[in-house]
Amino acid sequence: MLWQIVAYAALGLLAAFAAARLFPARLPAPALLLGTGLVAALTGGLVTYTVFGGGHPGAGLAAAFATAAAGLSVLARPARRGRHAKVTPTGA
Repeated sequence: MLWQIVAYAALGLLAAFAAARLFPARLPAPALLLGTGLVAALTGGLVTYTVFGGGHPGAGLAAAFATAAAGLSVLARPARRGRHAKVTPTGA
């Protein structure tokens, strides 16, 4: 059980790190991302462990990653486009 908790935590941190690297402008501070990814992955993995038992580690890892991705997607801001976009001065 202990190695599964460590694997869930590592998977959540990996998902948060990847999201921060891929979408830096659309996501908030990296500390918030890492915390959200960690907690979401642990929650998803441990709920799956409780439901299916310890005999299905692949299901737990998949659920941990899916829960981390879903939790991180809640933090994403929409891309700025159109008239709400930030205007930057040009020429000077």
